[in-house]
Amino acid sequence: MTVTPEPAPAARAVGTALILTGIGATAASLSIGLDQYGRWGARYFPLAASASLLVLGVIELRASAKDRRLDRSHLAAIAGLLALSVAYVWTISAFGYLIATALAAPLALLLFGVRSVAGLCAASVLCPLAYHLVFFVGLGVFPPLGRWFDLLDLIGGY
Repeated sequence: MTVTPEPAPAARAVGTALILTGIGATAASLSIGLDQYGRWGARYFPLAASASLLVLGVIELRASAKDRRLDRSHLAAIAGLLALSVAYVWTISAFGYLIATALAAPLALLLFGVRSVAGLCAASVLCPLAYHLVFFVGLGVFPPLGRWFDLLDLIGGY
């Protein structure tokens, strides 16, 4: 007897969200300026991640094609994650990368079901630190500075 795995209940919504996010991320990636030699340079990693989102969304939608039911129980969390991503981008432009990430990381974990106060506090400190070390120190990418205030002005981390 063969048991056929059923697709996840929210596969259609997740696939659609991944495709929409991938389209938006691709457009945003293409807005990254060329490097000093006129090459794509800093666009490669964001474009690869955007294409991965698109491919994963298509795979998820294809897997859900067999399931005719539409489970709407996760739509609130998906809408919350979309609103958080828009607020995160705005907060980066206003207050810089470190503060925006320190606020967004625990909120994203809350949306994914993490309820540990210690874990959420650790995420608000460790995520900005890890991303800063990987992208800005390790890869040499210049951090997006906030228009109104930026923590890097105080700590001089660039």
